[in-house]
Amino acid sequence: MGAPTGEPCGRLRADLHLHTNASDGTLGLAETARRAALAGLDCIAITDHDTVGPELNRPVQLSYGIELIAGIEIKADLSGFRGELLGYFVDPEHGGLSALTGSMKEARVERMRAMIARCNRLLGTEIRYEEVAARTQGSVGRPHLAAALVERNVAADLDLAFRQFLASNAPCYVPLPRPGCTEVIRSIRRAGGAAALAHPAFMDVSDWGGLLRELRRAGMAGIEVYYPYERSSTPVLAPPSMIREWAEGLDLIPTGGSDDHGPGSVKETLGAMHVPYASVEALAAVASSVA
Repeated sequence: MGAPTGEPCGRLRADLHLHTNASDGTLGLAETARRAALAGLDCIAITDHDTVGPELNRPVQLSYGIELIAGIEIKADLSGFRGELLGYFVDPEHGGLSALTGSMKEARVERMRAMIARCNRLLGTEIRYEEVAARTQGSVGRPHLAAALVERNVAADLDLAFRQFLASNAPCYVPLPRPGCTEVIRSIRRAGGAAALAHPAFMDVSDWGGLLRELRRAGMAGIEVYYPYERSSTPVLAPPSMIREWAEGLDLIPTGGSDDHGPGSVKETLGAMHVPYASVEALAAVASSVA
């Protein structure tokens, strides 16, 4: 069910969906860039959850000889559907984007406190928020709580911790408030970036054409076509081939990546996807067109 890797343009290979320990990855920025370079990648985008990592100080920079794009992955309400939007080539210091991520960081803290309280009540644990938050340098999320459950032998591993206790249908789950898609896309665009829809095949959408046209009108430029769905434990609800067809029909830039979270995570997938460099160039052109 995975999308094809495609033929890299000019033999340059990109991965435009990577996470660091600024959110729920296991490695810092430098270690992630070094690992990507050793994997033979020429360009990567760091897309941490609801935050731009503190070590990213401009839209594009070089590290270990590879092009490093400042990105972000933001949870959003997509006209009633829960999804995530990616931003590429964003200005890390843009005030509007910082205001949005700041409010989402506060919401994440409150949500995590509520999830910890449920774990302590339902599972008999004595987890403190501070020990969960200490596992990240930025955005706190469910992987950090999953690690605490594994440490206490409540779950055998991170994957089981998610499936048994923290998944959206599990007893300790608390939903995270999400801004609307128009607000998120506008924030990405105003920060000088290009917006794209993340891993759409995970979404259960009845009218894909209507949703994508709405997002296109709001300013979304791309959609993840290249993604290692076959390696994910999350159910695939829409055929990746259909996503490719919609991307072509609506002239959306085909983007994508491995969604790697680093060694020891539930998503150690670096190298699973190679995005054509033509997609990087197309996203850069959209970003540079922002007034």
